[in-house]
Amino acid sequence: MADHPNLSSKWGPQNSLPGRYGAHIRGCFVADRSRFSKMDFGPNANVVDSERRRQMLKLSFQQDEALKPVKPTPLPDRTRDRIKLQATGKLQLTPGEEYDFTSEDLQDLGEIGRGAFGAVNQMIFKRTNTVMAVKRIRSTVDEREQKQLLMDLEVVMKSNECNYIVQFYGALFKEGDCWICMELMDTSLDKFYKFICERQNQRIPESILAKITVATVQALNYLKEKLKIIHRDVKPSNILLHSRGDIKLCDFGISGQLVDSIARTKDAGCRPYMAPERIDPQRAKGYDVRSDVWSLGITLMEVATGKFPYPKWGSVFEQLYQVVQGEPPSLTTSYNGMEFSEEFVAFVNTCLIKDESNRPKYSKLLQHPFIQRGERSHTDVAAYVSDILESMANNGITPFTTNQPAECWNIE
Repeated sequence: MADHPNLSSKWGPQNSLPGRYGAHIRGCFVADRSRFSKMDFGPNANVVDSERRRQMLKLSFQQDEALKPVKPTPLPDRTRDRIKLQATGKLQLTPGEEYDFTSEDLQDLGEIGRGAFGAVNQMIFKRTNTVMAVKRIRSTVDEREQKQLLMDLEVVMKSNECNYIVQFYGALFKEGDCWICMELMDTSLDKFYKFICERQNQRIPESILAKITVATVQALNYLKEKLKIIHRDVKPSNILLHSRGDIKLCDFGISGQLVDSIARTKDAGCRPYMAPERIDPQRAKGYDVRSDVWSLGITLMEVATGKFPYPKWGSVFEQLYQVVQGEPPSLTTSYNGMEFSEEFVAFVNTCLIKDESNRPKYSKLLQHPFIQRGERSHTDVAAYVSDILESMANNGITPFTTNQPAECWNIE
């Protein structure tokens, strides 16, 4: 017996009824074919045959055993205890001041930032009234990875010895998410430069750019040389500023590993600051600090000119083609009506050498004339940053949340 023509025309030649029930219905037709062939459908069929036909043509919509919902197995007591333990973290506000804490010890003052992998909220640790930033990262890591991440955080907290790195106070896991408690800064370089360039129609002075460069390279070098950590996510939104003149790097180590874990399970989309050797699947290999040097070059060119150095990408494939196959961005002393020193231009273009084997590492960058000029400079960063923050407040702009996170702002 041929497949029913109406079903064939509606759902295609394979009778591909939608969903799992479609497969079950098709099974009913196949199973009953042999019985249909023995039935009398002719004009002489009697009433008994007619009733028999109706019974045999009925379709069963009862769920197969495989379709029935499985009742979850209750967690063993030991597993529940481990989850409860992981919801408790240690908070170290100063070298001699450490507390066991849970999310109940934190009072939420509202969201101050949002990115591709979570949100940052301003919170108060109620026992000491310490105000901090708490980054809540949506996590898919399993128990083993959680343990490793908490161990890594102990290493990360040693970075508190470096004045160019945001202080980390501690972390805990809550309902699968990771809460990372850190020093509260006033704004990000991402929000800062966009206000200056787009609202004030000005540019960040090169003397300030030199201080930003010194702080970032010193932070990256400290992480690599002292803690054996590679940042992996250098971009304007991860460079933070404070009105007292501090310039600090954030989001490395534990955050980077969580981001990698999430990226394995979801489409992370374009990564605008990623080096060519990290995008090209044919050149993929172990991560090297020179990939972060590339990201630093893209960051500096962006905040100096007020514009991302690549045209907007419509897809990941366009990014792969332009970054991997195309020429790298290049800054000049006269760039779109803006003037830059030869030292700054040389530093940016050195960071953006396309062949990573020729791109310098931090030790060589720290000897660059532009870095040395920045270290000798007595530029009053605190006065400049405070003035811009005041202008932002006067224009009704919060120094925190930006509507277009840096990691995806150039994608339409």
